[in-house]
Amino acid sequence: MSRLAEFRAAEKALQEQLAQLESLKNDAGLKKEIEFEEKLKKLMDSYGKSLRDVISILDPKPHKAGAPIAAAPKQRRARVVKVYHNPHTGELIETKGGNHRGLKAWKEEYGAATVDSWLRG
Repeated sequence: MSRLAEFRAAEKALQEQLAQLESLKNDAGLKKEIEFEEKLKKLMDSYGKSLRDVISILDPKPHKAGAPIAAAPKQRRARVVKVYHNPHTGELIETKGGNHRGLKAWKEEYGAATVDSWLRG
């Protein structure tokens, strides 16, 4: 790109930014925010408080950096009931976990892989 083209592109970008700045200057919402910020700084100065002091007053619970502020507690999904059928005895065991006494006994006697194959879908 030639120097002249670079100059024209920079000039055009500057004009666009100046137009955006002018529209922001006339924005009523921005004016209210600036006014609020100035009043807040004066109030903090009059009481000798910093921004951290104000935040700790308004939100006394410390938050970890990068952690979501109002995260809802995560809930586990409900465990599925598993039904095992022993083909040797015809016995059924229904469990939601692998900590069932009868299931453990079967796994000791027949092996975990064999008992896992008895799982009904």
